[in-house]
Amino acid sequence: QVQLVESGGGLVQAGGSLRLSCAASGRPFNYHAVGWFRQAPGKEREFVAAITWSDGSTYYESSVKGRFSLSRDNAKNTVYLQMNSLKPEDTAVYYCATGRSMSHYAAFYDYWGQGTQVTVSS
Repeated sequence: QVQLVESGGGLVQAGGSLRLSCAASGRPFNYHAVGWFRQAPGKEREFVAAITWSDGSTYYESSVKGRFSLSRDNAKNTVYLQMNSLKPEDTAVYYCATGRSMSHYAAFYDYWGQGTQVTVSS
């Protein structure tokens, strides 16, 4: 069992920055990767980025590449999503999830956090 708790969401103006955290407890290292997904109102959940616990390899969805960056602190069992140059279209609930592979498919992730709201005003 793995428990995930996201934090760091909020309201920010376009062009601003936020850093989301995903704190894991239980046995997070039994799972290879942590992914971030987001879901805007009326839209399907979409992949944002993923990182591996072991060597910190990362994978980004094209619309966030160059603006978002992932890092992890294995000692704290925490993954961070730094979001810069935010746009109104980044507005969504952001979820972290842990899974056995670094995939952009939500089905590959077994445990999910409760989500944190990010709102970007224009």
